Amino acid sequence: MSDFFERKQQQLGVELNKIQRKAVERTEGPLLLLACPGSGKTTTMIMRIGYLIEEKKVPAHRIKAITFSKASAVDMQERYIRFFPALAPVDFSTIHSLAFQITREYLSELRYVMIEGSESNGLHKKRLLREMFETEVGEPITEDQLDELTSFISFVKNKMTPRSEWKKLKAPFEGAIEILKTYEAFKENYDVRLVDFDDMLSLANEALEKDKALLKKYQQRWDYVMTDESQDTSMIQHAIVEKLVARHQNLCVVADDDQSIYTWRAAEPTYLLKFKTVYPNAYVMKMERNYRSTKNIVDAANLFIKTNKKRHDKNMFTKQPEGQPIVIKRLVSEDAQFKYLMKELKELDNFGEVAILYRNNSSSTLLMSELDRMGIPFYMKDGDNRFFSHWIVEDMLNFMRFSLKPERIDIYSKIASKTNAYWSGSQLKFMAKMKPSVTNAFDEINRHITLKDYQIRILGEQKKWFEALKGMQPLKVIRTIRADLGYDQMLASRAEKFGMRLQYLEQILVTLEQIAAPLGSMMEFAKRLKELEQVTQAAKAEKTDDMLTLSTFHSSKGLEFDRVYMIDLVEGIIPTEEDTEQADLLEEARRLFYVGMTRARNHLELISYDSESRFVDEVRDVAIAAKPALKKAAAKVQQAVKVKVPDNPNAVKDGGELVAGATVRHRVFGAGEIVERDHERLVIQFAKERKELLIDICVSYKLLEVIG
Repeated sequence: MSDFFERKQQQLGVELNKIQRKAVERTEGPLLLLACPGSGKTTTMIMRIGYLIEEKKVPAHRIKAITFSKASAVDMQERYIRFFPALAPVDFSTIHSLAFQITREYLSELRYVMIEGSESNGLHKKRLLREMFETEVGEPITEDQLDELTSFISFVKNKMTPRSEWKKLKAPFEGAIEILKTYEAFKENYDVRLVDFDDMLSLANEALEKDKALLKKYQQRWDYVMTDESQDTSMIQHAIVEKLVARHQNLCVVADDDQSIYTWRAAEPTYLLKFKTVYPNAYVMKMERNYRSTKNIVDAANLFIKTNKKRHDKNMFTKQPEGQPIVIKRLVSEDAQFKYLMKELKELDNFGEVAILYRNNSSSTLLMSELDRMGIPFYMKDGDNRFFSHWIVEDMLNFMRFSLKPERIDIYSKIASKTNAYWSGSQLKFMAKMKPSVTNAFDEINRHITLKDYQIRILGEQKKWFEALKGMQPLKVIRTIRADLGYDQMLASRAEKFGMRLQYLEQILVTLEQIAAPLGSMMEFAKRLKELEQVTQAAKAEKTDDMLTLSTFHSSKGLEFDRVYMIDLVEGIIPTEEDTEQADLLEEARRLFYVGMTRARNHLELISYDSESRFVDEVRDVAIAAKPALKKAAAKVQQAVKVKVPDNPNAVKDGGELVAGATVRHRVFGAGEIVERDHERLVIQFAKERKELLIDICVSYKLLEVIG
């Protein structure tokens, strides 16, 4: 049997290690293959398929490989053809594609209509949900709310939550559960059966449960089943696979519970912990050797993820060189982070092996703007044009449009409820029907709508503010809208009412302010947004070898780069406030951070500002723990400082407090004024001398107290 591996080494240059070979050879019965990042899982899976065909003489059509994304299915199929060009094709497909195949046979006698993907006779899932939301809530649904609602419905079905339990679920906003009930009832009571993508999974599982002939047919179709990325599989997907392999149990599940980052899509990582309960005779193997990253990165990532409790114990290791230490930067502000990144990029010759990773897509907009300005080619792994059509962006543009055309009552009616005028629903409806006036819209509203005294007063104030906006630069316009016209107050109220994340909404406004900052007029601002939207569309095209990659942590899974910058590593972003409230969510956020770290081959930078993420602090600790000599040296430095400088309970704990112009007291040098600072150093003028001090040292050893 070793001839197979020797032959492939000569033909392909692929040499498997002992564990990988063992995984290839163990073909019978259930196998859980836990594969750490960079451990060669896809190569191992393809070699296993080739081994089954060439060595075990299994017909290719008797093997089924299930992935959970189209991209993975295509990648595996292409690699199989490269490795084994002379062999017959193997059935690679997504779980949804398989479910569709089963469902189509199951419903062959019935008339049904797909309401997702392409519209059928005006029946489309999103259109139905829009109408049901407006009926239930009384106002139009935003794109964010629509995404939350569709994700919630998908979550319920993938979790196989019985209807009797729906009322106990945590809904994304008030009324979501009622909309779910209405939606399902509408589909069931329609003239024909209405089916969406999630129904495909439910119906496929139902088919295999109820139709014994169909179950037998599919069980006999394949003798060997393999599933990839199984940590991202939902309960209903697991249930379908269990039924398919019940006859022979020749199932190979490839997964990494440490990279499960989709529980919000109903992924069930704990299933992997229960694998031997489902398959008592299962064999569990761990592919722990990382071929991707340097020892410094691997050791730190391995120790970092061990903080999580709900996981298989693994010890990722590498035989790669030690490499550069992980760079940890704590800067004074988001603007300082941005300037630091641009300075770093200017010094690079090749961008093709560089990635900037972040949790939220909103982090990419300003980066994209500056990269475009600098002429640095870039690719967006998951470019999101929805930023430019977001209702907050539309609101800001409408405020600006109305300030330039104050006779346009129709424009004011779109933003009236977003101001501090407290309009009633009937007043807003009447206003929306009014025609543009020859004079000022506020005068027309005064003439045609009965107003309360406080509304008359606020309307007069708003009229002055909108007149003042005309002469302002766009940055000041946005800040005036937020503070003086009541927009921030409205935002907080809507976030609470509809269960939106206020910090995310505020970040959109911050991004708009950053785009507006260098611009001189509102017309320039509107033009720049349109240009950036076009740049985003272009950045989603195919990646070339010279392009820098921008990606969320989620979309970076499966990718690797020589140089990785992880940015916006701030409490409230990663982890979010919601993450910190539940142990399971905090563990998932830590896994997401781990995924980002393990994308880097040689150079990894963790960049934060303001309130540094606890995960950065954890990495800092484990990076020292991973290097005993460094830990010992750090302990000596700490001890020496403590001897010289007694502890100060009033000392600065956050470097962000140390700003130029602040008066501080040093426990040795006395009072002084900070005259300069950059991202890592302070220059302080004391009474007798000027000192240059490292911010990290001052904070770590409590050397400074702000006194004025």
